[in-house]
Amino acid sequence: PSLCVYEGRQYSLGETWMDNACLQCTLHKGPVHRPVDFPAWCEVQVEPVTCKVSLVQTADRRLPCTPGEENRDPSHGSLKLQQQLEG
Repeated sequence: PSLCVYEGRQYSLGETWMDNACLQCTLHKGPVHRPVDFPAWCEVQVEPVTCKVSLVQTADRRLPCTPGEENRDPSHGSLKLQQQLEG
């Protein structure tokens, strides 16, 4: 059987565990997948004790990341302002 040693413990193929940083791991045979379903200006924040996961803005982690027209990347100007400056 395939074994993986993580933080001093052995895990078998298909086994799932959670580490102290709230990272849930499953030993799979194949490629590693990463989350991609949120804008580049957002990041995942994990609370160490509760393992609560939230999506926050990279520029200001106090602000939630809520994709949509009214919640655009703060480093980008609005489309209307850009059109006014160009026109």
